[in-house]
Amino acid sequence: MGHHDYRLALRWDDRGVGTVDYRTYSRQFRVTTPGKPELVGSADPHFRGDAQLYNPEELLVIALSSCHLLSYLALAARERIEVVGYTDEASGRMIGDGDGGRFAHVVLRPQVTIAPGADEARALALHRDAHASCYIASSVSFPVTHEPNVVMLARP
Repeated sequence: MGHHDYRLALRWDDRGVGTVDYRTYSRQFRVTTPGKPELVGSADPHFRGDAQLYNPEELLVIALSSCHLLSYLALAARERIEVVGYTDEASGRMIGDGDGGRFAHVVLRPQVTIAPGADEARALALHRDAHASCYIASSVSFPVTHEPNVVMLARP
């Protein structure tokens, strides 16, 4: 399949204060990629960031959840399992280690709705395959587990 390169520009919003004091410097940053909307982020509020903005830890959980979604939908389409709804209530836990930290785990809780007559057992099993084919999940060093649920849409 070759390789894929991803480039972006990240800019810290200094706001003219600099980093003279841990309590007062800006945690806000901006990410741009040509042709896409700008993403504005900040640190987690625990680290003096803005709670209204996405933080890197949330973006990691978002990346894992959305990668699983896209992998799952591709596999379902290839197997002709019609997915008509998909939601996920994902969560991640980070553990502090002195000055740093690491993710302990992420749990994905996909809720999939399939069309009447679709193979419910296979639709559930596809989550295992989606996990194996997700590049993001294959790139992290902590467990990413799944608590999937598949529901068949009621016949009209």
